[in-house]
Amino acid sequence: MSLKTNTMKKTLVMIAAAVGLAVAASPALAAGEAKHPRSGGFSFEGPFGSFDQGQLQRGYKVYREVCSACHGMNLMYFRTLAEPGGPFYDSHQENPAANRFVKVLAAEVQVPDIDSETGEPIMRDGVAADRFPSPYPNAVAAAAANGGAAPPDLSVMAKARHDGANYIYSLLSGYKPAPAGLQVLPGQNYNPYMAGDLTPFWTGEGPVPYGGFIAMAAPLRDGQVTYDDGSAQTVDQYSKDVAAYIAWASDPKQVQRKQAGVGVMVFLFLFAGLTYMSYRRIWKGVAH
Repeated sequence: MSLKTNTMKKTLVMIAAAVGLAVAASPALAAGEAKHPRSGGFSFEGPFGSFDQGQLQRGYKVYREVCSACHGMNLMYFRTLAEPGGPFYDSHQENPAANRFVKVLAAEVQVPDIDSETGEPIMRDGVAADRFPSPYPNAVAAAAANGGAAPPDLSVMAKARHDGANYIYSLLSGYKPAPAGLQVLPGQNYNPYMAGDLTPFWTGEGPVPYGGFIAMAAPLRDGQVTYDDGSAQTVDQYSKDVAAYIAWASDPKQVQRKQAGVGVMVFLFLFAGLTYMSYRRIWKGVAH
């Protein structure tokens, strides 16, 4: 009996220790959580959603005038802007590369090329077939210009982050002063929607705040980008518009895929009904 008793006591001690470790670890895990993203109320959400072309145009303008100074979109071509569902699509255009808006936007940038006669490197006006230019010649230069942290490419950023568009919208519009008691490192900025463990830097009272540090300072401010359609020129609106644009750029065929999916579901529903009716007619007089 004594052996069994000792064994039971050891087992209970081990269970209590495991529970104690779990409880002790839980604050650290909670401290590494980012605040849940706010909903941007985007029109393209859901199986029947579609992009607002006006919002995409505004979002592209915010990207072009603000974000492109540090963030590239190396997988995006100018002609993609005029594809069906894109910000500058025109139903009367001959093809995306011939779109008048795309031609003008592409010609505003200089892209590296090779002279076809001399073989020397040159810079020329962009054309619709060109990719978006990178703000830096290489990743090393990008990191050196930004305190050692190279700004990420935004081509597929909405697909690379959970709750993509809502996350981008919340991050850009969610910058706040650091809570009292939080030691902010040089070159870092507090954002409640950025994942990170703030426990080592928290000296205040109460629970460790949500969020983490991000090298990028708040990039947007009210009145920074001029809208021609009367939309609000605020940080919240800028953030929402550029988040929608990045979501579209991350998956330009999203709406067409949704429409195809709806068509397939309708076909399958009708086919299932016809199959059932045929089955009833053919086997009507046969006992089952």
